[in-house]
Amino acid sequence: MFWISGVAGGLVLLAVLSSILRTLVVPRGLYSALVFRLWWLLRRLLRLAAPSGGYRAIDRAQTWLAPFMLIGMLATWLGGALVGYGLLQYALSPLSWATSFREAGSSLFTLGFASGARISLSALDFVAAATGPVVIALQIAYLPTLYAAYNRRELEVTLLQSRAGEPAWGPEILARQWLVDTETALPELYRSWERLAADLGESHATYPVLLAFRSPRPYRNWLVGLVAVMDAAAMQLALAPRSAPPEARLVLRAGFSALRDIARSVRIRFDPDPAPDAPIQLTFAEFEEAVAMLEATAFRSERTTKEAWPHFHGWRVNYEAVAYELCRRCDAVPALWTGPRDFRATSVSPERPIDRQPGPTAAG
Repeated sequence: MFWISGVAGGLVLLAVLSSILRTLVVPRGLYSALVFRLWWLLRRLLRLAAPSGGYRAIDRAQTWLAPFMLIGMLATWLGGALVGYGLLQYALSPLSWATSFREAGSSLFTLGFASGARISLSALDFVAAATGPVVIALQIAYLPTLYAAYNRRELEVTLLQSRAGEPAWGPEILARQWLVDTETALPELYRSWERLAADLGESHATYPVLLAFRSPRPYRNWLVGLVAVMDAAAMQLALAPRSAPPEARLVLRAGFSALRDIARSVRIRFDPDPAPDAPIQLTFAEFEEAVAMLEATAFRSERTTKEAWPHFHGWRVNYEAVAYELCRRCDAVPALWTGPRDFRATSVSPERPIDRQPGPTAAG
């Protein structure tokens, strides 16, 4: 019984240490089973707090996912360490179960109220006493990194709102630029989101808990925004390849590379080199409707809709499947062209502001 307890305690401590190193220390976005099981559990528990199942109820409930994840990770690691050290205390001494866990907890949280004063346990008590503060210190140092990446992300998402509406949609980005004669600003938009995509691929793959952080407004979402910018670039390249800026190709490449990096970190399977004519979920009818809306804004196409569709299809096949799965897992706003969700919701279209202009009798 004692050696079984010792082996079990050692394995628990190894699992906790591995999860801490993978999540907080190693800058490679390594998969931690403990963290993702916790994410899976909390996400489903919060879903129970939204019995209506609509998006706004889901969004209100899932807002708490990120803070609960941070608290839950710390509690899981400290609880696992307590179990591991308690089992080792029991295996290495004649103490009872209750006394072993009491002494392990006293050492782990550096309270010092329980000590058997045995030389054989002194080293274990010292290690346990160092574990608690180190884990808490790593978690505290972890938070500024998360919130710095969150702020960089949300700044660009907020700036996109005036160009794409809420929620963002690729054809709407192009339509608004041609409606107000700001299409020359598109290259700068693509450059900004190319840099943001690289940032997202690095930060969200290294710290996947950032996927649980939601935007301050319910209809804003970084993932929906990235898909919208990529769709806008793909449509411009497909419909007007000669006048499309080269930044459109760059943001597409950076975008689907970032999505694939994030997908690898959370173990989403995808085809790394899909054929240009591989099937996608977006239909030609949806594309045709978007093109008709776009052409009504004085956008000049260089190809017909049928000629442009294979080119748009060839771009979108690189990122659609990964984007849809991430949107589903993150419970993102059900924007147009972002796939299905796990809750009942119809696709939400962006609202275009009314063009109000002064009349001939207006004062001044």
